[in-house]
Amino acid sequence: MSKTLAWLSSLLIQGALWLAAFISVFPFYWMIAGATNTANDITGGKISFGSHLIENITKFFTLVDAPRVFANSFFVAITGTVLTLIVTSLAGYGFEIFRSRTRDRIFGGLLFLLSVPFAALMIPLFVMFSKAGLANTFAAVLLPGIAAIFMIFYFRQSTRAFPHELRDAARIDGLKEWQIFAYIYVPVMRSTYAAAMIIVFMTNWNAYLWPLIVLQTNEMKTITLVVASLASAYTPDYGLIMVANVLATLPTILVFFLLQRRFVEGMLGGVK
Repeated sequence: MSKTLAWLSSLLIQGALWLAAFISVFPFYWMIAGATNTANDITGGKISFGSHLIENITKFFTLVDAPRVFANSFFVAITGTVLTLIVTSLAGYGFEIFRSRTRDRIFGGLLFLLSVPFAALMIPLFVMFSKAGLANTFAAVLLPGIAAIFMIFYFRQSTRAFPHELRDAARIDGLKEWQIFAYIYVPVMRSTYAAAMIIVFMTNWNAYLWPLIVLQTNEMKTITLVVASLASAYTPDYGLIMVANVLATLPTILVFFLLQRRFVEGMLGGVK
């Protein structure tokens, strides 16, 4: 009886996992298959591969200035990732290492700001950047996100696993605090940085609402804005849109798979 129950339990678990895997993977399969079909095929419910991939790719590169669009997206994603990692890791390190009476109050205030929806900040931010002459610039896209509160929280929590003995030994050897951070903390916490890089890169690459507001010319648009504009046409070409989606997804997939092992270690709080 117990063997039967164990077998049924294992069967149910495997069935649930297969169902979850199908639900997760099928949209990607449909996106890739749709890139090979026409709009009529996709709206008709065809989910098998077709023979219109080259046609859809040609149409995409004809209608879209792809080099400029992807250059804009890579600039926003890479620059935003580097700046965010520098600022938030320094902040997280400082909040955990340097103790003061007001430290926890300030950190609690930052966490409270997470409850403020971004929709409530859009108009004040846009007015501020407009008056500063930064509207329709990448600076307006990047600046609001480089001090991401969640990433500060993440780095502070990860810093608790940092061996304080290393910091004390470095101080005895005469290293200054910035040298300890740059030469000891960063290499030791590389798994944390890898996990944070994946999260921040994907966030910047997929950003839509704020870039839509501040980037007002076609020369400044990123790939997410281009995909949205293609989808909002009066008669959307779904094959073209699927090609754009595939191309827009490839960089994030590549970054994730390159840093997958480090991502898992970082999420588990691994320190090397």
